[in-house]
Amino acid sequence: MIDIKRIVDDIQKVRDGLLKRVTEKDLNLDEILNMYEKYKKVLSAYEAKRAEQKKYNEKMASIKDKSSDGFKKSVKDLKVLSDEVKKFEVQLNETKDKLDEMVAGLPNVPEEDIVAGGKENNEVIREWGEKRDFGFKVKDHTEVGEKLGILDFKRASKISGAQMPMYVGDGAVLEWALIDYFMKFHRKDGYVCIIPPHLLNEESAYVAGQLPKFKDDVYWTQDSQCLLPTAETALCNLHRDEVLDKADLPLKYFAYTPCYRREAGSYGKDERGLIRMHQFDKVEMFHYTTKEKSAGEFNDLVARAEKLVQGLGLTHRVSKLAAEDMSFGMARTYDVEVWLPYLDKWTEVSSISNAHDFQSRRGNVRYKDAEGKMEYTHTLNASGLATSRLMAALIETYQNEDGSLTVPEVLRDYVGKEKIEAS
Repeated sequence: MIDIKRIVDDIQKVRDGLLKRVTEKDLNLDEILNMYEKYKKVLSAYEAKRAEQKKYNEKMASIKDKSSDGFKKSVKDLKVLSDEVKKFEVQLNETKDKLDEMVAGLPNVPEEDIVAGGKENNEVIREWGEKRDFGFKVKDHTEVGEKLGILDFKRASKISGAQMPMYVGDGAVLEWALIDYFMKFHRKDGYVCIIPPHLLNEESAYVAGQLPKFKDDVYWTQDSQCLLPTAETALCNLHRDEVLDKADLPLKYFAYTPCYRREAGSYGKDERGLIRMHQFDKVEMFHYTTKEKSAGEFNDLVARAEKLVQGLGLTHRVSKLAAEDMSFGMARTYDVEVWLPYLDKWTEVSSISNAHDFQSRRGNVRYKDAEGKMEYTHTLNASGLATSRLMAALIETYQNEDGSLTVPEVLRDYVGKEKIEAS
C-alpha cells in the first residue's frame, strides 16, 4: 500500500500520479486525509489518558497504607480511568482499521514517466526478429495441435469445462521441455528455486494485492483459501514480517507453478485455444531488493525474459504499459509480447513489474540501512515464462506445410526429436 506519510507530505504529486489510472470521482484522497487527522486526534487523546493512568499507578505505588481511604479512592479512580483508556483504545483501533482500509483501496502510484490511459497508450520500446514468411496458408495453433494429437480441447472440456488445456503425448513432453528450459536458465544464474503451496490464505492474497478489490478474480475454497493466480502471490509473502540483511539483497527466486484464474467474461475468436485459459503453467521470477537497486533489477528482469524468448527463436516486442493497463500494485510494467502468425497479432507472454515498496508495506518486509534505519524492500516480479500463449506462438511459428511441427533447437534434447509428426 502507499505510505500515508507520502500522501500527507506530497499530496499533489500522489494525486497527479493516481489520476493517470483512476478517475477523480474514484479518488478519495481528501477523505483519507480527514480520516488521518481523526486518527491523530484519537491517538493523542489515547496517549494522554494512558499517561494519566500511568501517573495514577505511580501514585498508588507510593501510598504505603493500602487500607487507607486515599488508597481505596485511588483504586476507584483508576478503575474509571482504565475504562476510559479501553474506550479510547477501541476507538483508536477502529479508526486505524478504517484508515488502513481506505489506503489499501488505492492502487500504486505510477512512476513519473508512465503515461495515463489504457492499452491504446502503451508504448512499443523495441522489436526483435523477423516475422516468418511461410509460403503456405498458416493454420491456427488449435488446428495444428489437434491434428498432430498434441492438444485435446474437446476432452479437456468434457472432464473440466471451457477454457481448459490438455496436452497429450509429444504435446505434454513439449510443455515440460519449456518448463525445463526456463528452470535451467534461472538455476545457472544463481536463482533459488521454490515450489510453493498452491492454496494461499487471505493474508497472502492481501499482501499481493488480490484483496480487497480483486477477490472475484481468483478461485476460493470453502476454507477461505485461494488457488494461486501466479507464483508472485506466494513469493511476495515469502519473507512476510521479516527483517532482511541488506548485505543479502537482492534476493532472487524463481518458482514453477500451475496458475489458476477465473478470467470472467466472454471469449472472442482471438482468445480461443491456449490464448486465454483458466489454468496454465508458468515459471515466475521474483526479486527482493533495495530502493537504490530497484531500477537496475527491473532492467535485468526485462533482459532475462527477452533472452528466454530469443532462445526459442520467436519474434517478439517489448511494450511499456500505460497506467490503466498495469496491475493494481505495480508502479512500472513492461510486457514481452510474441507474434502469433495466424492472427497476425501480438500477445503477452511475460509481464515484468516493479511494485516498489507497495507489497512490502502490506507484508511488513524490511531491511536495515547503513545507519540502522528500517526500510521497506522493493519487490519485482516477471514471468520467466508463461507457457500457454508461448506454446500457441511456438506451434504457429514452427508449423510446416505438411502439418508437422519443428521442435525449437533449445528443446530438442528434452523432447528427443527434431520434428513432431502425427502418429
